[in-house]
Amino acid sequence: MKAWIALAATILLLASPALGADITGRWTAKVVLGNGRSGAPAFVFKQDGAALTGTYSGVLGDSALTGTVKGSDVDFHFEVFGRAIRYMGKVNAPGNAIEGTVDYAGESKGTFSATRK
Repeated sequence: MKAWIALAATILLLASPALGADITGRWTAKVVLGNGRSGAPAFVFKQDGAALTGTYSGVLGDSALTGTVKGSDVDFHFEVFGRAIRYMGKVNAPGNAIEGTVDYAGESKGTFSATRK
């Protein structure tokens, strides 16, 4: 019996990283671009398995976003004025912060950090 419990616990521990963090909810971010500009967009994420949908709201307006969450890796994108914006980052272990890079249509790149509200 103890062996079965230990085996089940091991399987759950090994499977957890593959399932990924659940980032569903409202997030605020700080973005610093290489050209010296910065911003503070807000995101609303809805996660279904690895699939991510939601909205971006910021100085560029509002836009629907799509992406993926695989383990601790988060990758999402959206379009503003016909330009593709892409965020790539990692969720911390508690699941309340994301840090990574952002690419504004190849015109400007930088970093971002986001926290769950």
